[in-house]
Amino acid sequence: MGKFRYLFAAMAVFLAACSDDSKDASKAEAEKRTLTIARSADMTTFDPQNSFNSPTDMVFANMFSHLYMRDVDNATVPNLAESMEAVSDTLWRLKLKDGIKFHNGDPLTSEDVKFTFERVSTDESLAVQPYYRAIKAVDVIDDRTFEIETDGPLPTLQALMTFSGSWILPKKYIEEKGWENFLKNPVGSGPYKFKQWIRDDRVVLEPFDDYFDGKVEAWDEVVFRAIPESSTRVAELLTGGVDLALDIPPNEWGRIEGNEGTSLARRETSRVAVLIVRLTEGSVTADPKVREAIELAINGDEIAESLYRGAATPTRTRITPGVFGSQEKLHGQNLYDPERAKALLAEAGYPDGVELTLNAGRGRFLLDGEAAEMIAGMLREAGFKVNLDLDEWSEFLNVYRSKSNKELLLIGLGDSLYDASDSLLHYTYERAKGQTDYRNEETHALFFAAGKNMNLDERRAQYQRIQDVVAEERPHIPVFQLKSVYGVSDKISFKPYLKEVVIAASIKPKEASK
Repeated sequence: MGKFRYLFAAMAVFLAACSDDSKDASKAEAEKRTLTIARSADMTTFDPQNSFNSPTDMVFANMFSHLYMRDVDNATVPNLAESMEAVSDTLWRLKLKDGIKFHNGDPLTSEDVKFTFERVSTDESLAVQPYYRAIKAVDVIDDRTFEIETDGPLPTLQALMTFSGSWILPKKYIEEKGWENFLKNPVGSGPYKFKQWIRDDRVVLEPFDDYFDGKVEAWDEVVFRAIPESSTRVAELLTGGVDLALDIPPNEWGRIEGNEGTSLARRETSRVAVLIVRLTEGSVTADPKVREAIELAINGDEIAESLYRGAATPTRTRITPGVFGSQEKLHGQNLYDPERAKALLAEAGYPDGVELTLNAGRGRFLLDGEAAEMIAGMLREAGFKVNLDLDEWSEFLNVYRSKSNKELLLIGLGDSLYDASDSLLHYTYERAKGQTDYRNEETHALFFAAGKNMNLDERRAQYQRIQDVVAEERPHIPVFQLKSVYGVSDKISFKPYLKEVVIAASIKPKEASK
């Protein structure tokens, strides 16, 4: 009996300890400082060199590191790089900061930089590969020093280091575990590391203790939630389910500003809503008069004011002010003239109108579906017979990437490089093939000449000339530049980036920001 008494006593102690552990775990979970961000779309891949969309890059910006990065004022500043010097017009020597580690504990060295840039400059299956073809070689000097050789002068090299394909990858981890494993268990060197991805729901990150710039202390967890419906994002913000909500439409501004504990934040972006026009032989839009009629039928001022309530600006160029090479005389322009549009259609042989299809997506940029419907309505008023093919974002993205668009496709395109070469690449023969099929010898030659021109004034003039030509030939018809509008909980201190990323490390709990 005595043995049982001791056994029961031991079990009681064990159960009490388990109960205390459970209470401690519950308390720790309740006290966890979680930053929750709601956006309209989920990420698409964990391959940092095969993405071309903001929801994906937003996660990468918190998990991975660049050699250089854009700060909140959009200045280019060092990230992993300690120094960068020009050896010649085609050779650059860089040195890494000391003590950088990947999330799995491996050191980040020059070999990882070489692996990253060799892959992105040679693998033609990658979405961003065309931007990196001028990188000829990366030579390792030692663990922290390396040289980048370019095929001719490359004035955008440092800007390219801040671009989507320049997140530094862990060579050893990928070679040992394979790409399939990496895509399921990604490893970077940024302030936060991967914890969980529930597709079309959320991405969860947690702090990296050995981050080279010091562990981020503000948040124990960062959650990126995908909430396509703007009304649901706002409801979650108002009830405390999220701390930050992106892409807030004007009809929701009053709910946020009128609520105690929430407010709005706004910032200009480089994103422009663009009509991509098919110039393929046999298409009705191959006729320049039809393309001009399309632009004249659209009232950019009305869209900016009545739909976006000032959170948009009409434009005739994709290159927004603040981006190197912008042709600012085209910014703010609106050529709306529906009567002239009707006359042009008649001159083109379509006095009774002409049929065309407008492909558009819903759920990615602010009021994208509503903007497409408004544009379609304006085109109909000018005599076009418009078939509006409006898809959810993921389905629309397949149309865009496969270049299976019809006569017109509406998409919001940003400039992550903040150099006109990013956007103007679309007007080269290779990039235009199959989508616009635009060919112009002058703009094609100017683009590649500017890409090697180290004289900033000459290069700016070359890019501005391309924009002037494109504005007249209309392979793209820019409609309006967007502002980002965020719903913000008063519990956090938040300042928007021009680049449309959310950097969790820059957001602080309000108490800590005082």
